[in-house]
Amino acid sequence: MHVMRRLKSFASGRSSISDPGGDCNTKRVKVEQEVEHEFKVESHSMDKTDSSVEQNMASTSQENGASTSDVPSIPKTEKAGFDQLPKEMHEMKIRDDKTDNDDDKSMEATVVNGSGTETGQIIATTIGGRNGEPKQTISYMAERVVGTGSFGVVFQAKCLETGEAVAIKKVLQDKRYKNRELQIMRLFDHPNVVQLKHWFYSTTEKDEVFLNLVLEYVSETVYRVTKHYSRMNQHVPLIFVQLYTYQICRALAYIHGVIGVCHRDIKPQNLLVNPHTHQLKICDFGSAKMLVPGEPNISYICSRYYRAPELIFGATEYTTAIDMWSAGCVLAELLLGQPLFPGESGVDQLVEVIKVLGTPTREEIKCMNPNYTEFKFPQIKAHPWHKVFHKRMPPEAVDLVSRLLQYSPNLRCTALEACAHPFFDELRDPNACLPNGRSLPPLFNFTPQELAGASPELLQRLVPEHVKK
Repeated sequence: MHVMRRLKSFASGRSSISDPGGDCNTKRVKVEQEVEHEFKVESHSMDKTDSSVEQNMASTSQENGASTSDVPSIPKTEKAGFDQLPKEMHEMKIRDDKTDNDDDKSMEATVVNGSGTETGQIIATTIGGRNGEPKQTISYMAERVVGTGSFGVVFQAKCLETGEAVAIKKVLQDKRYKNRELQIMRLFDHPNVVQLKHWFYSTTEKDEVFLNLVLEYVSETVYRVTKHYSRMNQHVPLIFVQLYTYQICRALAYIHGVIGVCHRDIKPQNLLVNPHTHQLKICDFGSAKMLVPGEPNISYICSRYYRAPELIFGATEYTTAIDMWSAGCVLAELLLGQPLFPGESGVDQLVEVIKVLGTPTREEIKCMNPNYTEFKFPQIKAHPWHKVFHKRMPPEAVDLVSRLLQYSPNLRCTALEACAHPFFDELRDPNACLPNGRSLPPLFNFTPQELAGASPELLQRLVPEHVKK
């Protein structure tokens, strides 16, 4: 088995990790090149290189009632159409969704006109018109494609009535199912989750139906921010690491605890950042799902570098703790300037994890997947966390990483517990501000629903005294 050869080689070759981000500089270059091919906005980049060995380890049983985005297809890295809207956008016709009886945010068919992308294609939709509300036409002018992937295309557009910039995510709609992403996004109302403004359906001459999600536009991502500092051979400023990680955890606390949804694809490319305010918003809910205890889910989910080990072990009854593992990987990447676990395939991903966390015990494997019976891994000792990061790393940062990156899902701290971690104490200081002197984005405007179920001790840490007054 590939994983066994890699681990035996590692166990006999060296006992420490000189480069926590990979085996050598060559691997770092490979990681850089591979990530360059990832889609910039809202991609479901599943592994093309995963071997049949991984398929034996990880069950890919399909979920019942899946929508078109539930089972991610392997994305294409074609560059055609990246700088201009695809052909079907020119042929688009708007039509009403006859099966949607919901009475809020409803869309009705109107017209599409405009001759091309250079002068700006006009997409017009109508909202309102029910329960005595007046009808209102909203027109969007398509400007440029900002992301492509297996899900479809995301393009930036401008609302002609207000001048507001929006992002429109266009996905192929399977006529047999309701779109799970739409159903989930309609539930959200949070400062750290990208806002769904409207939606409408469109068809092509081939009678293909596309769902168009109109989202708020945010210009940057955590991935691009990290890359910016990496190119300058600098670390991301600690205040930004704290801000971004805190807002990820707060968003996940809301998504997990209030809505009851698991994102299943947390990664830097899916974390939008306003470059002026540094407010962060989680996007791309194409893989998200409400996890029901006892109901199986696909294990082949989540982008590789951020994939929780229980998924690699083929677990199908996992929990929202897989998002917390991903958040830990993002935090480590912000601190290191490169991915912590840059596996070259799904199985190699497990090797990278074992090189840092050590060989999982039988008990830990049972916690990850009770049905996984093989246990023949060479014994690798865990690499001390303080040696993974440089000496000047704040111990609170290292401690939070260690609490998120645990083999046993039930030992990972929850998102709300993570928000209360001492690593974020500087954000709770009444004098805290951005490096340019501006105020921090909203961090502590919790709703009662967000804090429901939190212990008095946890509440004491979550809400600073100066906010309570």
